[in-house]
Amino acid sequence: MLPELFISAFITLFVVIDPPGCAPIYAGLTKGASAAQARNMALRATGIAAVILMIFAFFGEDLLGALHIELDSFRIAGGLMLFYIAFEMVFEKRTKRREERADKVSADPEIEDVSVFPMAMPMLAGPGAIAAIMLLMNEADTTAETIEVFAALGLVLAITAAALVAAGPLIRLLGDKVEAVITRLLGVLLAALAAQYVIDGLRGAFAVATMPSGNVA
Repeated sequence: MLPELFISAFITLFVVIDPPGCAPIYAGLTKGASAAQARNMALRATGIAAVILMIFAFFGEDLLGALHIELDSFRIAGGLMLFYIAFEMVFEKRTKRREERADKVSADPEIEDVSVFPMAMPMLAGPGAIAAIMLLMNEADTTAETIEVFAALGLVLAITAAALVAAGPLIRLLGDKVEAVITRLLGVLLAALAAQYVIDGLRGAFAVATMPSGNVA
């Protein structure tokens, strides 16, 4: 039987990172990229996300404490960045920018690299994933349990990479018009996700700010 912490870590990270949800959004962000470019960005995004999450797993609490940064600040900042991306998806700003670049560089059009932002951070290694990996590491009391957590993280990121690589070809099979509709719909959903990040961050920040520090009248 699989260890209990491994199962718990896998389920938690899979739900938080959400490979099936990230895949179609990634396909919309990489519209116009070649299969090789999309594959390389997908692998690079998951690799960078893995490094970020491992850093926070080992040094997260110390880093945030040293910088006097609350996790709610990550939620708010990540939500604002995601909302900007969602705005561009809904109104096809990214498509227009790619067309302008194609006119300037006709031989080898430059494709915007989305592997670092917004895919690796804040979509894959976002506030939720950072909080989850920090929590799971707190539950790991032994070296074996730590290995279980990282094994679960590796499996989730491997599934994520496969989902991102396969998303583009599946979306392209549907055609440009269907893809445009899906991209805009996903932009709306991404905007809602971004708004939820901001709401959660503000709720957490205000909850901390309104906690009584002494006697309350």
